[in-house]
Amino acid sequence: MPQIAAEVFINSIFIVYFLSIVGKTYMQVCCKKDPKAKVDKKKLKFLPRRYGDLSLTYDVLQAYSSSYEAQVTIDNINPLGRLDHWNLTWEWMNGEFISTMKGAYTHKRDYSECIYGPAGKYYKDLDFSTIMNCDKKPVISDLPADRKNDSQVGRLPYCCRNGTLLPAIMDESKARSIFQLQVYKMPPFLNRTALVPPEKWKIDGVVNPQYKCGAPIRVDPSEFPDPSGLNSKTYAIASWQVTCNITRPKEKLARCCVSFSAYYNRSAIPCNTCACGCDDNKGCSQTARAMLLPTESLLLPFENRTKKALAWADLHKFKVPNPRPCPDNCPVSINWHIDSDHNTGWTASVTLFNWDDSVFEDWFAAIQIDKAYRGLEGVYSFNGTKFDNLNRTIFLQGLPGLNFLMGEVNGTRKGDPRIPGKQQTKISFTKKHTPGINIPRGDGFPTRILFNGEECALPTQIPRSSAEQKSHFKFLTVIIMAIMTFILISIKANRNHFLAHDTTFLPQQRSRKKTAAFSGQEMEHDATMSSGPVSIKVDYQRKMETF
Repeated sequence: MPQIAAEVFINSIFIVYFLSIVGKTYMQVCCKKDPKAKVDKKKLKFLPRRYGDLSLTYDVLQAYSSSYEAQVTIDNINPLGRLDHWNLTWEWMNGEFISTMKGAYTHKRDYSECIYGPAGKYYKDLDFSTIMNCDKKPVISDLPADRKNDSQVGRLPYCCRNGTLLPAIMDESKARSIFQLQVYKMPPFLNRTALVPPEKWKIDGVVNPQYKCGAPIRVDPSEFPDPSGLNSKTYAIASWQVTCNITRPKEKLARCCVSFSAYYNRSAIPCNTCACGCDDNKGCSQTARAMLLPTESLLLPFENRTKKALAWADLHKFKVPNPRPCPDNCPVSINWHIDSDHNTGWTASVTLFNWDDSVFEDWFAAIQIDKAYRGLEGVYSFNGTKFDNLNRTIFLQGLPGLNFLMGEVNGTRKGDPRIPGKQQTKISFTKKHTPGINIPRGDGFPTRILFNGEECALPTQIPRSSAEQKSHFKFLTVIIMAIMTFILISIKANRNHFLAHDTTFLPQQRSRKKTAAFSGQEMEHDATMSSGPVSIKVDYQRKMETF
C-alpha cells in the first residue's frame, strides 16, 4: 500500500516522505514537492479568453463545404448583472443566412430577401420556405419555457427560459443560455475550413444593464462532455469569444429612478425630471427641477400628481417652474424612506413601484449605502444579504412566493388613477458599528441603487430636517456677523490712522504759512507742501468707497 501511494506521487510533482496508517481504514500521507519535476506549460494556439461582465462564445460544432452548425453560449459573469427577455443581434459580413435554430428564434421570418438576393441566385434548388431568417442583422430571442421539451426546437440545456439570465448569486443554473443554429455560407467562403463569425454583437434586455460588446476574438476550441456519456471530452472545430461589459447609463437615459423621503421632512423628493428620457414630452420643461410633493403623492402616476404638487407648493411658498417640469418616464421607481432615528439605531422603508404593464419575475435590488452598511441589522419582508466583496452591497430579493413584482392596473372605479404594482420592506440598522453616523444630515440615504442590474437615477438632493437647516442658518449668520465686524474694525482703524497723520501735519502747515508772508519763494514752497493733506484725504475716501 505505501509503495503504490509513493509511486503515484513520484510520477507527478510530489514525493511521499512520511506515511502512517491509523486504524484499518485511514491512512495519513505527507508529501513534498519534487525539485526535479517539470511542469509542462500549456501553450495556447490562439488568444486567451477574456474576462467581462457577459461572455458570449460562438462555437462551430460541425462544418461542411457550404454550411456549418454553430452553438452560442451566453454566460452572465457579473454578480449583479442580469438580462430579462434578452434580444441578441449581430451582423453577417459575407452574405450568410440562418437555416434552422434550436433553443431560440428570430423575430422576423421573411425569406424573400434570400430569394431575390445573391442567395437565391446561388442556391437555386434550395427550398427557402423553411429558412429561419435572411436578414443581415437578425434579432434573436430565447424561446418561452413551454418549448423546452419540443423535439424540433427545444431539448437543449440552459435554453427556453423566456430570455431570463440571472446572476450566479441568485441561481447558478440560470446564469447561462444556449442556442444552436445552422448557417449557410456564400461564395467565396465555400471551403470547409472557411469559417467567419458574425460581427458587431449587441445584446439588451428590458430593465437591465446596458452592455457594450467588443469584437469576436479567436480562442482555443471549447471543450464539451462526450454526448455518449463516456468519461471523455469533445472539442469544437473553431471558437470565438465576444466579451461585453456593463456601461453606466448616461444622464436621462436610465430605466429606473429613486425618490427620497424622511419622517423629519414633510416634503418628498421625487425622481429627477426626465430621469429615463423625455423624447415624447412636449409643453413641459426638461431641465426644471422636479417639484416637491407630499409623501402620499408618490403612490400616484405622474399625470395625477399635478393638483397635489401645485397645492403643496402654494402651501409652503415653493417656487413653481414655468413651464412645469416633465415626468421622469421610468417604468420602475424605488422610494427610500427613513422611518425613525434613535440613539441605538434607525429604520428605513424600501418600496418598489412597477409603472409598466409587464411583470418582473425573480426581481432583485442592490443597495450601496456607504456610511450605514456595517450597521445593517435586519430585512423583514425581503430576503436581504450583505456582500462585502461587492463594494459592500445589500442584496434584496423577493421571498419564495413573493418574487413577482406585478404590473400597473386600473383603479377600482372608473376614473380612478391607475395603481402601480408594489412591494415594500422594512430595514433596521444599528449604530453600534457606525459611530458618528448622522441620519438628519443625510448619512442614511443610499449612494447607489440597482434594480435587476440596471443602475437607477438618484435624486440630486436629499431631505433635510428643520433642525439641520436651522443649524446651517445659525452657522451662516455667525460667519456673516464675523465678517461685518472685521470690516467695521478695519474701517475704524484706517480712519484713526489717517486722522492721526492729518493732525501731525497741520502744525507744520500753519508755521510755514506764517513764514511765507515775508518771502515769495517761501509762499510757493508752502503751496507745494500744502497739497500733501489733500491727497491723503482723497485716498481715504477711496478706501471708504471700497468697503
